[in-house]
Amino acid sequence: MGNEAIKLELMEWLSKLEDGNTIEYLRIVKDATSSDGEWWNDLTAEQKAGIDRGLRDIDAGRTTADEVVKKKYGL
Repeated sequence: MGNEAIKLELMEWLSKLEDGNTIEYLRIVKDATSSDGEWWNDLTAEQKAGIDRGLRDIDAGRTTADEVVKKKYGL
C-alpha cells in the first residue's frame, strides 16, 4: 500500500474517531513532528531538570546495571 492510500485510509479513520484520548495522543504526535526539530525546546523546566539530575548521577557513578534491576524486580 502506497503512502497516498495509507493517508486516505488514516483520514477516513480519523474522521470517524471519537476516542478523546487517541485524538489527544495524535495531536501530540503531530505537534512533535512539526516543531523546530529540537526536542529539548519542547520539554518543561521540570523535565529538563530531571534529565540534568540523571546526567549528573551518571557522571558521579550513581548508576545501577540493568541486569541488577531486572533481577531485583524479577524481570
